[in-house]
Amino acid sequence: MRADLARSIRLFRAFRSEQTTPSAYYATLAADTTAQLRHYVPLADKTVLDVGGGPGYFADAFRRDGARCLCVDVDAGELAGQGTPGGGVLGSALDLPLADDSFDVCFSSNVLEHVPDPWRMAAEMTRVTRPGGLIFLAYTNWLSPWGGHETSPWHYLGGDRAARKYEDKHGKPPKNRFGESLYPVSVADGLRWARTRTDADLVDVLPRYLPWWWRPMLKVPIVREFATWNLVLVLRKRP
Repeated sequence: MRADLARSIRLFRAFRSEQTTPSAYYATLAADTTAQLRHYVPLADKTVLDVGGGPGYFADAFRRDGARCLCVDVDAGELAGQGTPGGGVLGSALDLPLADDSFDVCFSSNVLEHVPDPWRMAAEMTRVTRPGGLIFLAYTNWLSPWGGHETSPWHYLGGDRAARKYEDKHGKPPKNRFGESLYPVSVADGLRWARTRTDADLVDVLPRYLPWWWRPMLKVPIVREFATWNLVLVLRKRP
């Protein structure tokens, strides 16, 4: 995978179709994420946990690469989104119903901002990863252009006001309600959490959808909150 400008344009074009044809968007993102993950670990014969995996777009892509994948989601409807769930378990990301040191890779895409205690979720992901295994955690930071999800860019006026603006425009409340199913998380918080772990080492940090030359922005406080869009933390659990 080349993290160049052409890739970023391709992803943003696909992203524009999320509301109308979500399956096409998520299939594109899952294929790209699989290539991204292969940079850190070969997936063949690895056990992978997809936290908040919903209908299984990422799990399907990981399986095509030879991984054995399990999805955990709190919503049975999401698990059944592509028909009968294939390897899905109902459970909370805040208390994963799985034993310590169970998986070679623990993965999550854009779930962290939807739980009230994000770093508890991240710690749970670390707990269930085997020593030497990889944690791949991607999330949308609140001050990014898409931080309010479908209520963006009104989220810059505040989460509650953004929800009201959305409802005024569309005649229905947003799917993601601030303080109920959408919470503000930051780049700074993620870096602080990752760098202070005593059970895992930070392997990489990157702006998920942006070109490789955008990485220096992550070193600039405040600016990185607006310029990152989506952050990836990659950690390896210590032996």
